Amino acid sequence: MNPTCTSNPAERSLPAAGELSLASDLSELTKARLTVMVMITTLAGFALASHGVFDWPRLIHTLIGTTLVAVCSSILNQALERKTDALMRRTRERPFVTHRLPLRETILVGIVLGVIGLAELVLFVNALSALLSALTLVIYVFIYTPLKRVSEINTLIGAIPGGLPPLIGTAAATGHLNVEGWLLFALLAVWQLPHFYAIAWMYRDDYQAAGLRMVSAHDRTGSRTAIHAVVTAIVLLPVSLLPAWIGHAGIFYAIIAGVLSLLFIAAAIRFVRQTDLTRARILFLTSIIYLPLVLTALALDIPIKGWLGW
Repeated sequence: MNPTCTSNPAERSLPAAGELSLASDLSELTKARLTVMVMITTLAGFALASHGVFDWPRLIHTLIGTTLVAVCSSILNQALERKTDALMRRTRERPFVTHRLPLRETILVGIVLGVIGLAELVLFVNALSALLSALTLVIYVFIYTPLKRVSEINTLIGAIPGGLPPLIGTAAATGHLNVEGWLLFALLAVWQLPHFYAIAWMYRDDYQAAGLRMVSAHDRTGSRTAIHAVVTAIVLLPVSLLPAWIGHAGIFYAIIAGVLSLLFIAAAIRFVRQTDLTRARILFLTSIIYLPLVLTALALDIPIKGWLGW
């Protein structure tokens, strides 16, 4: 009998520690949660522009292409930031910092995936969606990433690539830029600001240690960071109501978006009143809950409006 065999089938099915480690590294390298968000917001843009009539093959190609470009962006971003990542507690265990993954080979794989993703969009979707995906990559990797070491304005610039996925989705569905795409772009771009200001305060020591120019890096009391969060949360309220204001959504969406935006503002005001880690984390969690609920309300608005006869 082979001494390495086990009589327990469940034990034989368990993945090896090395496999778990590699899976964790790949998840970290590709920023899996961020990539999933790119997919969801791209899907939201595609769905909104399709008005309930889906071209499923086009949608699948759109999601594959944008996902591959997003993975490429994450790999290149971490390659460029590996030295600053090594100085921060929350990022010093990333694969490039610890040399668990080979730098040159992984960058090459990332570039190949990005090229495949763009080719997927050009060949099976349209050139406009590919152009917007390439623009997202360029701004995120080559403008936003180095700007973090230069100026606080990086947060505003970073909101642009974060807001482009739904615009990519609408461009993929229709072949042109339309109102639906710009509405979602504005919603995501503005939403990111209070969301990130909460993160900036939560990890201010890390950012300062790495020499990154965030609004919180030299904000001893947190008041400046908190004021930024409140102002941008207030701006988010009218932006979130734009779909209803111009007739692309109804009363159901307006009520949900309005209530959620007011709760978001309330969380930001609490952060202003007491600029501690707990309030910053509450604001962060509020932002995480806010976005999927608002997008879901927008998606459900049309069928609910038809069901109620509004």
